[in-house]
This record gives sequence, C-alpha cells and structure tokens, in this order.
Amino acid sequence: MRKIVFALMALSLMTVNFVNAQDKEEKSNEFKRWQVRLRALGVAPDESAKIGIIGGDVAISNTIVPELDFTYFFTEHFAAELILGTTKHDVKAINTAAGDVNLGSVWLLPPTLTAQYHFYTSDKKVFKPYIGAGVNYTLFYNVKSGDVAGVEYDNALGYAAQVGFDLMLNDKFFINVDAKRLFLSTDVTVDASNLAPGLSIPAEVDINPWLIGFGVGMKF
Repeated sequence: MRKIVFALMALSLMTVNFVNAQDKEEKSNEFKRWQVRLRALGVAPDESAKIGIIGGDVAISNTIVPELDFTYFFTEHFAAELILGTTKHDVKAINTAAGDVNLGSVWLLPPTLTAQYHFYTSDKKVFKPYIGAGVNYTLFYNVKSGDVAGVEYDNALGYAAQVGFDLMLNDKFFINVDAKRLFLSTDVTVDASNLAPGLSIPAEVDINPWLIGFGVGMKF
C-alpha cells in the first residue's frame, strides 16, 4: 500500500512539474503585441508646384523633430503602426514673375497609419526588417504669411510607403531605423492683395516628404 501511495505521489509531482514546464515554455514563446518607439525624425520634402498667374515653383525647408509611434502586432508577422509628430516648415515661391516671394511658415500634423509585414532573419529574432504601406491625413495649422496678406492650405489625404528594421538589444528594448515616403498634395491659395489689389494666387503643391527616423523602442 505504501508503495502504491509513494508511486502515486511521485507520479503527481512529475505531472505538476511537467505542466509547469509546459506553461513556462508557452509563456516564453508568446510574443509581445505592443511596442512603442521614440525617434528623431528628419523630414525632407520633395516639393514641386503649379502656381497660377505668376508661375514659378515652391521651396519648402527641411526639419528635424521628435516623433512617437505605436505598433500593434496581430501576429508575429503582421502589424499596424500609428506615427504621431508635427513639423514646422518655411515656404517660398521661387522663380516667379515677381521674383522669389516669402510665404512665411506653416505647421504640419500628419498622423500616418501603416500596415506592416515583419521578417525574421534568425531563430533569435535579433534583426527584424519590415515593410509597410498605408494612409496619411495632414492638417495644416499656425500659418504665418510672410510677405503676403495670407496663405491658406487645404488639409489633405495622402499615402505612405515604409521600410525599416528593429535591432533587438534584449527581449524588451531595441534600436529602430525607419524610412517613409508620403505622397501628399495640397491646394494652396495665396492672398497677395497687399501687393496688388484683389490679387489671389492659386497653387497646386506636391510636398511628398521623405521621413527618415532613428530611435529606440520598447516591447510590452
């Protein structure tokens, strides 16, 4: 009887240990669905314009800003990323019939949502490249008009393409390098009535900025 009891106890302990081991293994294999990144973002517009009445082109300044983004993983490979940041740009109309015209500055708020596919190059998943594509909606605000009476920008919907990689430092923290191209156009109306009575100048402006980011991230 004692032998049977001891055998049952030993079997019970083995079963508990096996279940605990399986549970630990399953938890270790679980991937973290959320990650957040803080990046320094270089914004370089690839600008061009069709300017009515006076002709010419547009010049928009580059800038570097902080940027925050959040990524949610539906599976280990498929994820969605939302980036949040805002940039200020100086704007000029150049090579026009009136020469170069200072159009002041404008702030852009371009929340961008991309769907991503993540690759894994090794079992340890240290180097993780990804590609993405998505949509962008840009808000223009805090406009300073420069040499003219006023400048009005239409908020605009655009598209985004993305490539980048995460380099894992440990199971939680990583370094990120990311490049995006936004395909973004806006209609602009320049009120130049201070230069000539009743003068209003329409323009179609392609901004199409490159967004180059470098930063750190955390998985949770």
